[in-house]
Amino acid sequence: MARVALEGVRKVYADRGATHVAVHGIDLEIHEGEFVVIVGPSGCGKTTVLRMVAGLEHATAGTIRIGDRIVNDVPARDRDIAMVFQNYALYPHMSVYENLAFALRLRGQSASVIDTRVREAAAMLGIEALLQRKPRQLSGGQQQRVAVGRAIVRQPQVFLYDEPLSNLDAKQRAQTRRELAALRRRLGTTTIYVTHDQVEAMTLGDRIVVMNAGRVQQVGPPLEVYDRPANTFVAGFLGSPPMNQIAGRIVRRDRAWFESTEGAFRLLLNEPDIPVIEHMDAVILGIRPEAIRLVGQGESSDSMVFDATVEEVEPLGHESLVTVRSGDVALTWRLDAGQPLQVHQAIRCAVSHRGCHWFDGEKGVRH
Repeated sequence: MARVALEGVRKVYADRGATHVAVHGIDLEIHEGEFVVIVGPSGCGKTTVLRMVAGLEHATAGTIRIGDRIVNDVPARDRDIAMVFQNYALYPHMSVYENLAFALRLRGQSASVIDTRVREAAAMLGIEALLQRKPRQLSGGQQQRVAVGRAIVRQPQVFLYDEPLSNLDAKQRAQTRRELAALRRRLGTTTIYVTHDQVEAMTLGDRIVVMNAGRVQQVGPPLEVYDRPANTFVAGFLGSPPMNQIAGRIVRRDRAWFESTEGAFRLLLNEPDIPVIEHMDAVILGIRPEAIRLVGQGESSDSMVFDATVEEVEPLGHESLVTVRSGDVALTWRLDAGQPLQVHQAIRCAVSHRGCHWFDGEKGVRH
């Protein structure tokens, strides 16, 4: 196991006189034995970061450390890392056993050491019965296990995963995600895992690094980042369905109100919420879909209440996703199964204070 540190790491690509900055000066420390997930949309720079750590891309600026070594100019083969690629990169003419053993043979390991490590990795991954098969005889999930096994047998200081589950179907992805979670607890090796899938990020990482446009937006434990997003990008990226975001302002009448930009959506506010946001000319109110609830008949009035009309109901079995409209604002609401609603039905909704997030309307940062 080893610590990985990136200090001011930057990557610039040049092509025919034009330049493209893929990564803007990242500072990130990954502790020994930590599992860190870098997550973000396509093109955000997350795979470029991983490839620079692996030595497959050269950093334009900054310092990369693995353990106590600066590895900027160290070849990939000498960095003591193992990488699992999106396409698995298995040798099609070799058996599973030979694929697992290949890197060890290149390093001159003895036959007994190779056999021991291969069979230990196969047992750990439940692929002992597949050792004599060729990759074409394996399912996608089995090929993925072989790719992980090939990394395990090397016993590296750092594991690097580049979207390893993206080629699997939904069922295989869920099953393999659970297997990876169990495996990382057993191995305890420092791991950097890149994905665009927020479910993988939330369930696998000790910490997650949210990236966008080559910059780190927020770093922290998954639930902390979900509960307190640093800006509107993180708020909209993490969560399925994403956080509702409503642009507006705070107005004072008899009491303090939030009004949408067009003024048709209004929400009466709690006084304790006001000092943080009242001084801003423009605010964005973020509401998680699970923070909305239905106000029943005869129920005492909640201070955070609004009237709405049901526009769409998407039943998902254990829950439904409901789109409601209030004035000029459409909101997505996560509703437990067993609460039937009809399209065009008029309802009254309430928002919990914990489910409200306030952002600067100009800069998009959290308040």
